[in-house]
Amino acid sequence: MKKITKFSVLWLLLALVLMAMPVAPAAARPSAQTLTYDACIQVQNLSSSAANITVDYYAQGNSTAVASPSDTITGDSSNTYCPLSAVPDGFNGSVVISSDQPVAAIVNVTGGAWSAFDASYAGFSGGSTTVSVPLLFKDSWGYNTWFNVQNVGSSTATVNVSYSDGTSNSASVAPNLSYTFDQATEAHTQDVFAATVTCSEPIVVTVLEVGSAMLFGYDGFASASQNPVMPLVQANNWGFTTGIQVQNAGGSSTQVTISYTASDAGTDCTETHTIAAGASETFALLAWDASGTGNTCVNGETFVGSAEVTTNSTSQDLVAIANQHNFSTNKGAAYGGFDPSAATSIVVFPLIMDRNWGYFTGFNVMNVGSSATSVSCTFSGSGVTVGPTSLDPGEALTHVQLGVISDGYTGSARCTATGGDAKIVGVANELLNVGNNDTFLVYEGFNVTP
Repeated sequence: MKKITKFSVLWLLLALVLMAMPVAPAAARPSAQTLTYDACIQVQNLSSSAANITVDYYAQGNSTAVASPSDTITGDSSNTYCPLSAVPDGFNGSVVISSDQPVAAIVNVTGGAWSAFDASYAGFSGGSTTVSVPLLFKDSWGYNTWFNVQNVGSSTATVNVSYSDGTSNSASVAPNLSYTFDQATEAHTQDVFAATVTCSEPIVVTVLEVGSAMLFGYDGFASASQNPVMPLVQANNWGFTTGIQVQNAGGSSTQVTISYTASDAGTDCTETHTIAAGASETFALLAWDASGTGNTCVNGETFVGSAEVTTNSTSQDLVAIANQHNFSTNKGAAYGGFDPSAATSIVVFPLIMDRNWGYFTGFNVMNVGSSATSVSCTFSGSGVTVGPTSLDPGEALTHVQLGVISDGYTGSARCTATGGDAKIVGVANELLNVGNNDTFLVYEGFNVTP
């Protein structure tokens, strides 16, 4: 499950998917080799004191950092590194950010050209020797996946990948470096499957889902939860729909019920499916469609709200990702579900935008506690505030920044819960809502301890 870290450590690890490779013809199968990738990094200082950071860039196969620029981030603020001018064109590798203050970071990735194929993922504060990857593709309706594994330990070690279709792969990876596993070039017996990645050293994993017109990104899960939560679910919302992939990381089959709680639109409802051990099932995608089964949702209804696993019949460990997409305008993005037991009273968002070259953000903050709580949000360098808004358990606050802060605004946000048991999680959407390119990204907010 998405571990909600405290960022007490002063290192951030980014399995940076920055690559420069030949662009294949449009008819070619998308894979790691058929798009030219670029990335930008947003680093937020979680302290009120200035943060002095160093960014070490490691190219795949090279244990010596190719660049180590330093910078200072003022208190309660964020810096944007776009483009990554410290490294040459063609850089493909990983990043380690060190700081004398707690920091958080996200990476925005684009494929092909800027505002053509966009995706986002969150940085890591540490790794694990076992990582679950709930959704992978090989030529599934034109989609393929590839993922980078970064060794964040101190010794070279073998990374082993066990896929749910019975296939496997492995690679030796040195400390700080990353390695790419590309499902389009691997032999697989299914077109949709999951994976478990293991290593004797701690690792982190970031996945990209590549389609003919959309790009999705999400982080692998270092831990699981018996009742994961998802702060944003959409159906029939101006063409946007959500599909939730839940993987059973346990050893026995289990019946899972997800409860959907409306915030901006729709009616509360539930959906139930059985998930075999090691396998995954799709929720939400057809819950508001006449072809869907096992649900109580209203067919054709517009729904905007949140979701949580409320029944897990044999108490198995689960992980989940949510894919959001608008197939009519080719916009797609993914985020990881959260473990509610690791929630805190503060969620920070390193990148908030209002009409920044047309891009704007919106976030959903969900109450995952057992009692009502009040949520208020502030934005760096701005007097604009949100709330206080009272949220019942399972309910989410939806706030869109378009036209709210200032034209061209780029900054960060902090949301704080007070009252009740004050436990919240959140996700942020980034959107350029024009044209038919994939100009849609989403990332998980970072939980911090007061």
